[in-house]
Amino acid sequence: MHATPATPVTAEARPPRQRIQRRPVHGVLLLDKPLGLSSNDALQKVKWLLRAEKAGHTGTLDPLATGLLPLCFGAATKFSQVSLDADKAYEATLRLGQTSSTGDAEGQILRERPVALTREQIEAACAALTGEIDQVPPMHSALKHEGKALYEYARQGVEIERPARRITIHAIDILDWQHEALKIAVRCSKGTYIRTLAEDLGELLGCGAHLSALRRTASGPVQLRDAISLDALAAMSETERESMLRPPDCLLEEWPSLRLDADDTAKFLNGMRRRVSAADAPHVRVYGPQARALLGSASIEAGELIPGRLLSPQEVQSLLSA
Repeated sequence: MHATPATPVTAEARPPRQRIQRRPVHGVLLLDKPLGLSSNDALQKVKWLLRAEKAGHTGTLDPLATGLLPLCFGAATKFSQVSLDADKAYEATLRLGQTSSTGDAEGQILRERPVALTREQIEAACAALTGEIDQVPPMHSALKHEGKALYEYARQGVEIERPARRITIHAIDILDWQHEALKIAVRCSKGTYIRTLAEDLGELLGCGAHLSALRRTASGPVQLRDAISLDALAAMSETERESMLRPPDCLLEEWPSLRLDADDTAKFLNGMRRRVSAADAPHVRVYGPQARALLGSASIEAGELIPGRLLSPQEVQSLLSA
């Protein structure tokens, strides 16, 4: 029996692809990024679900990592740098006794050593890496050298000399320890590479280590407990998805706030400096006379309010009507 040849589908016969109608969306979505997805892929999926015109994330999580990824939309993108600069918190699982080519579970195992440790030794090593330390960024990172990401050189077997950077490890707490598996909670400054911390901890312990799992639990004032998964977001209606957006100032909650009257609001939004009776501060969040009327960020120097990142009047109105 002979099969009937399939009729080729011409371009004219294919149904036209529906073009998504983008719209202005303002706010911050706290996403619990799944395993295996890059930060940019996660951002693009959420941007598509919200039909948002403008979006950006606040610092990458490797595909191997899961957890909190704040995504900024519309007016909130003006404050994404605040989250980039904020302290972070992680839960990290280390595989003791093995070092890998990438510092994590995706690399080739380079060396194996026996693990014979006491809890006191682990606590002492964690304490030695707490505080201000110098850390050399890993080759498998997105840092640029001559316009090219370091991981691209690493894939070609090229080693680039990297200067050490000063970071701060606020705390390392032991959450669980089962011989070769060590789970720790880390609070640290921006720019900290947890895979490098895992390698350094392994060397201090004398057995080596690599990062086998990583989950971000906090970024500045926002917490993983308030995040939503990508699957849960996709199952919602568009109205429900939009209700998950937090106002842009959720990223600025650790800053002092200042409220202006209607006259000063208009001048501030035009970039004019104002005299204020408030203490000097490097960062403040500024509001208009109406509740929730975020106007932007500023600094106060010698009693003068100096505008920083400003919202447009249309963005202010959109946030008020949300």
